[in-house]
Amino acid sequence: MKLLDCAPGSLDMSLEALESDADSGQDAMEFNWDDHLEETGAFSVPHHAFKHVDQGLQTGLAPGMKLEVCVRTESESAYWVATIITTCGQLLLLRYEGYQDDRRADFWCDITTADLHPLGWSKQQGRPMRPPEGVREKHEDWEALLEKALTETCSVPANLLEGAQRGCNPIDLLSPSLNVELVDRQNAKVVWYAVIEENIGGRLRLRYAGTEGLPDTLSITWVFYLDPLLHLPGWAKEHNCTLGPPAALLPLRTEAEWEEVKKSVSSQEQDSSISDEFYRDRPAITPHCFTEAMKLEAVDPTAPFTISPATVAKVFNDQFFLVRMDDMRDEAQKEGGGHAFLCHRDSPGIFPTQWCLKNGVKLSPPPGFQGQDFDWADYLKQCGAEAAPQHCFPNDPSDQCIKESMMLEAVNPLCPENIHVATVTKVKGQHMWLRLEGLKQPIPEIIVHTDSMDVFPVSWCETNGYPLQHPSKPRVEKQRKVAVVQPEKHRLPSKDSSPDTTKQQLNNSQAEIGQTNGKYCCPKIYFNHRCFSGPYLNKGRIAELPQCVGPGNCVLVLKEVLTLLINSAYKPSRVLRELQLDQEGHWQGHGETLKAKYKGKSYRATVEIVRTADQVADFCRKTCIKLECCPNLFGPKMVLERCSENCSVLTKTKYTYYYGKKKSRRVGRPPGGHSNLEGGVKRRGRRRKRRKQLFVHKKRRSSASVDNTPAGSPQGSGDEEDLDDDDSLSEDTGSELQDELMDDSEYSEKKSQPPTPSPSPPETPRPTRRRRKARSPSCSDDENRPPSPKSPRVEVPQKLCLDSSPLEWSVTDVVRFIRTTDCAPLARIFMDQEIDGQALLLLNLPTVQECMDLKLGPAIKLCHHIERVKLAFYQQFAS
Repeated sequence: MKLLDCAPGSLDMSLEALESDADSGQDAMEFNWDDHLEETGAFSVPHHAFKHVDQGLQTGLAPGMKLEVCVRTESESAYWVATIITTCGQLLLLRYEGYQDDRRADFWCDITTADLHPLGWSKQQGRPMRPPEGVREKHEDWEALLEKALTETCSVPANLLEGAQRGCNPIDLLSPSLNVELVDRQNAKVVWYAVIEENIGGRLRLRYAGTEGLPDTLSITWVFYLDPLLHLPGWAKEHNCTLGPPAALLPLRTEAEWEEVKKSVSSQEQDSSISDEFYRDRPAITPHCFTEAMKLEAVDPTAPFTISPATVAKVFNDQFFLVRMDDMRDEAQKEGGGHAFLCHRDSPGIFPTQWCLKNGVKLSPPPGFQGQDFDWADYLKQCGAEAAPQHCFPNDPSDQCIKESMMLEAVNPLCPENIHVATVTKVKGQHMWLRLEGLKQPIPEIIVHTDSMDVFPVSWCETNGYPLQHPSKPRVEKQRKVAVVQPEKHRLPSKDSSPDTTKQQLNNSQAEIGQTNGKYCCPKIYFNHRCFSGPYLNKGRIAELPQCVGPGNCVLVLKEVLTLLINSAYKPSRVLRELQLDQEGHWQGHGETLKAKYKGKSYRATVEIVRTADQVADFCRKTCIKLECCPNLFGPKMVLERCSENCSVLTKTKYTYYYGKKKSRRVGRPPGGHSNLEGGVKRRGRRRKRRKQLFVHKKRRSSASVDNTPAGSPQGSGDEEDLDDDDSLSEDTGSELQDELMDDSEYSEKKSQPPTPSPSPPETPRPTRRRRKARSPSCSDDENRPPSPKSPRVEVPQKLCLDSSPLEWSVTDVVRFIRTTDCAPLARIFMDQEIDGQALLLLNLPTVQECMDLKLGPAIKLCHHIERVKLAFYQQFAS
């Protein structure tokens, strides 16, 4: 349904209800659809349900169309006919005429740079037509083949290969400052000029001509480019329509001023080259059979919250008619009734009488209706009118992919410039009820057609760079119900104070704490976010933690510290598993139950916490080593400038060797007190080592923390697969350690034997370690440490280089390539779906999400590798 601009007084609501939570100090970048879907347990509406979004991305070129292309294998500039096999954005897969079903000579070209022309161009320009050598070998009489091909009527339109439309989709052609004509929403015979101010993915912000300086509520309107009321300049004249401003704008200027505006706009030169593309995707309007005074049920577009009786007030032609909401109050009757809006046969928001009754939806009586219960039979008799017959309305489709509790993005009907996170609460026929989120005060659920051009798939706003109004999240620093005194933020020493004075003050304060609180008082525990955070903890979240916690009771302070660390992890359940109490306690401390949430599941485990102050420093250090991070990441010692462990100059691999797990020995740790368990082997969950990439890292968390870590610096968050769906972490089995050893050995064996289609550097062979790095760009550990002048120089990942053309890859070759990436767990899908090299080149994000049933994060990572293959293929084999 088209959701129109705010109508003053249409709904008695305060302006606060229209303000979103995102406007109240909440950074829009904090919202992540992937995290929100995980936390709510909801699904997104499938992308293919939004037909208007997909149509705007098509370039008009379709498989089967023919064109003329320059034959690159010929010494002279000769041309030959080729057929489009498939399209991938601005890339075309072509096959020369004469190869029939032989795809070995298929080649890719970029429509924006290749020498492409419609059929007949060479003849008109006097250019030679000569087939490539392979066609000449197959067809001796190739002149007859050419003559037959040129007589076919499936040529690519010339406008798609020449001028401004070359390689562009319809949305790209609607640039700001372009003039358009817009039909009055209450009179199909009146049209007025408007200028495009913004184009957001095909959603146009229009300003009516002559309204400069007037309030935006009257002068601005939003429409999607496929709206049947939107036209190019000159349409009104061709269809004998009156040029005049809408009725709401007419009193704001004199008649002479409006006439001057009309002359000014009509005298401007208009670009007629986009007319064909502008109307290409627009559906035709079906003729209707409504007559005046017919009764029906309708949704008022200015307040789409209820369904009420309405009347066909006027019929303009066989395409458009005017519907007016019934209003039985005396003051409304004097003005002719309630709000009126223009409709056609397939318009959303109009229903036959009794539709609400049949679908179990409440029908709201018209304002001023006298009576307790509304009955259509009595109402029709009272009004002396007849109901619109059922055949006047389109049939509801039986299949519907939109279900309750699914989520999408939707326009706020009261303020169309705002797009909100929305949840489907009910679906009836072709209409759905949406609950908008991100408002300070909720508004009633809005009624929207499933094919409405005011609803969009999740992440549409992010893709088009438009702010999304979303529900607020609790702040990270919010005080928990733990008996720990939160200290003030650390204050830098004043310029007048010397280093000796500062040190003396620090020693004095610590001495006072020890004298005052005694044996069981924990000193301040500092979070030194500049230290190395390891593979489990997110450095960005660590930086958001308070500078210190305490002083206070040891158990309470350390419990709060561990809780903050768990919530700062990429996978909180994984950190909780590392911290859980072993079979034998080593500290003779206090067992505390800690909780973690991950992917909608709750985990709990018992963690041993020391009770005396003399054990705190050692406890913090051993806990850091368990988490494979710098021993000084948190503890009673504050790191001001340089860490004593010199962790800023060590890479992750070196750090894992010294403080973590050796690659050659999976049981235990190096001597020196750095083991997870001093008395034996800790039982662990299965982990699969995987390499990370620089493309994108979608964070999945269900805790209240907010992640501000830049994309591309996951710090090892992808090192393991999803944890088992156990409700308790205490259900780990001893066999998981053996599985972990097997997984690691299998992984190292795969890395030592690169598959046939795997990329290799084009230059001099390098050591194995460097080749792996170039083949799959991983996240450098430099992103996980603070800037240091002694930091080693970061190597720039090399471009992907293929040993063979992906067109020749078998299913096995594709599976081998996927296993060399960080998407190795998805290789089984490629094997089951029998995806060979040619099918791999045709995959895109919507196909991967729908056909492979992947969530957005893994799908984007997989598509990144597929795009790398496409780029390398185009650079190496398509020329």
